[in-house]
Amino acid sequence: MRHRKLGLVSVLVLLASAAGYVLLGSGSGAPSLSQPATAADATTMERGAAAFVGGGFGGLSLHALDSNAVPFKLVAAALVMEEQARDPAAPADMSTFRRVMQGFGFLYPTQLDGLPPRLTAPVSDKPFGMTHGFIAPVVGSRVEVANLGCASCHAGVAYAPDGMPEPGRVVPGMPNTSLDLEAYIQAVFVALRRHGKDPALLTMVNTLFPDMPLSEQLSLRWIVLPIAQRRLAELAGEERALPFPNGLPGATNGVAAMKHQLGTELLGGGADERGFVSIPDLALRHLRNRLLADGIYATPSGSADRGELAAITSFFTVPSMGVRPEQARHHVAEAEAIFAWLTEYRPQTFPGPVDPALARSGAALYERSCASCHGRVTWEGERPVLASYPNWIGDVGTDRLRMSVFDGALTGAIRRSAYANEIQLKPGEGYGAPPLAGVWATAPYLHNGSVPSLAALLDPRQRPARFMVGGHALDWDSVGIRLTPQGGYPAGHRPFSTPQWVDTSQPGLGNGGHGFGSEMTPPERQALLEFLKLL
Repeated sequence: MRHRKLGLVSVLVLLASAAGYVLLGSGSGAPSLSQPATAADATTMERGAAAFVGGGFGGLSLHALDSNAVPFKLVAAALVMEEQARDPAAPADMSTFRRVMQGFGFLYPTQLDGLPPRLTAPVSDKPFGMTHGFIAPVVGSRVEVANLGCASCHAGVAYAPDGMPEPGRVVPGMPNTSLDLEAYIQAVFVALRRHGKDPALLTMVNTLFPDMPLSEQLSLRWIVLPIAQRRLAELAGEERALPFPNGLPGATNGVAAMKHQLGTELLGGGADERGFVSIPDLALRHLRNRLLADGIYATPSGSADRGELAAITSFFTVPSMGVRPEQARHHVAEAEAIFAWLTEYRPQTFPGPVDPALARSGAALYERSCASCHGRVTWEGERPVLASYPNWIGDVGTDRLRMSVFDGALTGAIRRSAYANEIQLKPGEGYGAPPLAGVWATAPYLHNGSVPSLAALLDPRQRPARFMVGGHALDWDSVGIRLTPQGGYPAGHRPFSTPQWVDTSQPGLGNGGHGFGSEMTPPERQALLEFLKLL
């Protein structure tokens, strides 16, 4: 099977040999300019928050540029030109680029909630969570590369008391339920293919970045652009940038990305790789002994050991940032610091109205029907807190595709990788029941994001066959996406990103299973919903 990569390294080697230059390895990756500075006396928790917000994790390197990273200025120019082709009135400046990126669900916050007080994220023309830095492919060259870091997916909008999203106010650790990586990657591919041979592309680069130094101008003209043009010529007959779909707003496809990075066979050449997973809230993840929805990545000790969890987490930079496994292991220390911060992290407190008496009644229902899988709670004043967590995993009748795509070939490749001793793989055992902190803000639900509200989760008869997601408001009655009976957005709602339709008849998006709550009466379900708002 052919794997579609940019092939930058092999071409740069030829260029370096022909020109007599020395190729710079950039093995550890360039420093990320997105990472907030920390004080000399910074705590581990502060360093972890900084790494989470903008750490590079080796993803700003030649190898990453051969896979997931992008030459930022070239991509920005191509996207602006593509937007101008659609809308001739769009200005040739970074405001157009920003609007395009916001359409994919990327965030540009003016306020960050929940970070340590001494931490301030650098101001950037890039979306929050996008790491960037400069590499030198050959001596004397200079190229700005960008990659998607932790906070691209794991920093979500805060919500106002009326359920409206506040995209200018972002909470690192909450899920970005609007991020559409599929649309973003495809748009970059289309824009570069359409404008990659147009001399106006480099003119647009200079227009957008008038302060760009001569060394970078020459690097883009004589190194990066010719490589991109050559690779696009090789993909001339392809309709897609990658052979597999990357998901929907708020859902990613990490297994397919891992297969692609490690070179194992994709189902149906990639078309059948639809094991999407909804981006979770990260609160209380340090209590788990298995990570990800399918629970395949288990700690070797079987306990919720933070060092072992950090090692597994560093491995996730392989599919998400295009880092080699042997290089990813060099960043376990940053992942350990991140877990120190995650131990303290809590999502936004539910901003809407709560009936305290009804919530107390719902707590008893939770104890009876939910606690054995999702954890038992105790009360601290008027708020429930998790007292114990069972790390339950099993089959509750939900769509099984995500489990089945993690096949023997991928299992073998990971066991032969540099992480052979850091990860215990346990495929095919079911889906893990997550802790429910911040569950009110994480719609849509189930591991694949196929149910738009907690009300529909508790009553399968309410689950729609199709509904919209992305840039949505929340409804406090159903505790989920605010929708019409037809699954669309209410009249007058202006989503802050471009929404997509979730079609639950499609492979991997089935909305069946997890019938817990269907045996309750409507008043009981309402009481349970009231309690879940407080978690």
